[in-house]
Amino acid sequence: LLLLLPFSLTGKEALTHFAPLGPSAGSAQGRVHVKQCDLLQLSRKQKRLCRREPGLAETLRDSIRLGIMECQFQFRSERWNCSLEGRTSLLKRGFRETAFLFAVSSAALTHSLARACSAGRMERCTCDDSPGLENRKAWQWGVCGDNLKYSTKFLKKFLGQKRIGKDLRARVDIHNTNVGIKVVKNGLKTTCKCHGVSGSCAVRTCWKQLSPFHEIGRLLKLRYDDAVKVFSTSNDAVGHSELAGPPRHGHAPRHPPAPRATDLVYVEDSPSFCRPSKYSLGTAGRTCSREGNCDSMCCGRGYNTQSRLVTFSCHCQVQWCCYVECQQCMQEEVVYSCKQ
Repeated sequence: LLLLLPFSLTGKEALTHFAPLGPSAGSAQGRVHVKQCDLLQLSRKQKRLCRREPGLAETLRDSIRLGIMECQFQFRSERWNCSLEGRTSLLKRGFRETAFLFAVSSAALTHSLARACSAGRMERCTCDDSPGLENRKAWQWGVCGDNLKYSTKFLKKFLGQKRIGKDLRARVDIHNTNVGIKVVKNGLKTTCKCHGVSGSCAVRTCWKQLSPFHEIGRLLKLRYDDAVKVFSTSNDAVGHSELAGPPRHGHAPRHPPAPRATDLVYVEDSPSFCRPSKYSLGTAGRTCSREGNCDSMCCGRGYNTQSRLVTFSCHCQVQWCCYVECQQCMQEEVVYSCKQ
């Protein structure tokens, strides 16, 4: 089974604040790093790898926060809003929401590791050194490529992979984990900058740069919206079971097609998330948009309307030399929230 980080999915450790290492001696920094690794919910093998990689514990924590914040942003207007409440129960099922959690967690970890290398927060990796770029010493010009090559290589070792046999859920979780990694890879771009007199391109520096994580989250949300329900089927040619989805146009029903490598997949239909359950707190009290999602969010129960006064900065003017002076204005705002 491909072991996806449990803490990155449940987010329980996301609220843990690590003490900064500060300017203390190397041995003290090493002890703090080991303690940070021990605070995280990792397998025995993962803890060994964490202890040997100074800077990794902090990067893992960053990836937790990144994945949770992006998930909650993408689902802010949905019945399931990616709350931490009920997530442990949710992960035991094969819903499409579970598929998104696996994908966004692996994407956040891949992205955070690559960025940590280029930012100098990891001791065993540095800037990307991909061959074929015009100038591989981009750091001399103050730029540093995101090291996706190191990130994905380390990730395979960190997550680990074993034989999974006919375990359908294990195959689904692996597939969705890989979707998250692929979306990050597909967003890697080559950025170039010219150096020379009057902007001429006498010297050209190029480096690899990842897409902003908001863009990755948006693409994963689109994959969630088009997620494919799958089942397990035997492949006599290779001698093991494979994932299969509903017939696509042009495929014979007796030969169900495998999901595409970029599809998020799930095995069971999701609950409505309308009422409190072991999976979520329901939608009672959630704010909504009357013209947008109130009918769907409130599940037909209706919504309350409330007026409130909000304060905001207005009539701002730039004063000599270096500050902006604003007045405080108030306006009435109407808020809609789902009934119980």
